[in-house]
Amino acid sequence: MPHALKIWTLLTGNIRYEKIISTRNRGHGQWIEAPILAYLIETPNGRILYDAGCDYRKLANPALRTRYFTSIHSTVETPRMQADQRVPHYLERLGLTPADIDLVFISHLHFDHAGGLCDLPGCEVHIHQDELTAARTGLDSGVFADELANSDQWYLQTDEYEVAPGVEAITTPGHTAGHMSLFIHLPKGRPVILCGDAADLNENLTDEIAPGCCWQDNVEQALSSIRKLKSLALIENAQLWPNHDLAFFKTLPEFPQWHD
Repeated sequence: MPHALKIWTLLTGNIRYEKIISTRNRGHGQWIEAPILAYLIETPNGRILYDAGCDYRKLANPALRTRYFTSIHSTVETPRMQADQRVPHYLERLGLTPADIDLVFISHLHFDHAGGLCDLPGCEVHIHQDELTAARTGLDSGVFADELANSDQWYLQTDEYEVAPGVEAITTPGHTAGHMSLFIHLPKGRPVILCGDAADLNENLTDEIAPGCCWQDNVEQALSSIRKLKSLALIENAQLWPNHDLAFFKTLPEFPQWHD
């Protein structure tokens, strides 16, 4: 069985929001602190970056911060991001540059997952066709139109596929129209499934609760994706890694340590 070699977890910022954003109809008035994560995956055939974090420029510049984040949902605060949390800084600590990334796999096009693409010029970007089509409608407030500027150069996917030896794309729509998760075989430990925002929190998985925000309010599609991930994890004895769960994040190796 082909396998990846290592997974580094990159903390690209933090965001505070009312819990109902992550758990539908549960958590009114309860605010939680969430990590904004990206993952660097080393494979025998090269390096994959899963998600890219926010566009640091929009957070560092007061005018841009006001322009982009004062209008987002009243239950979400402006993300917090330091300069050293940009992806190129993490790469530099490993002796790498963006040119050493062979493929950027974007789970979905919300600003906290795709904004950081501006720091990765020239990288090959993979995204699901349905995700880009929906994002271009302008109906998803989590998508910033300027972050789609280079989308005509992206590699559009329409189904599940092998991204690299030991790394497989899993379709998990619901939170967004074309959301994708990633299944990673490892040489030592159990396989890992990067859930992305198909499951923000462990609670989404254990209690089978849909995200608070679902594309076109399709809750059943989101629940189906959660059940799909759980079933795959059971069959493959894989770990499920939720994407915005602070308690879970604290159990992962701290960069520059890795998981294998």
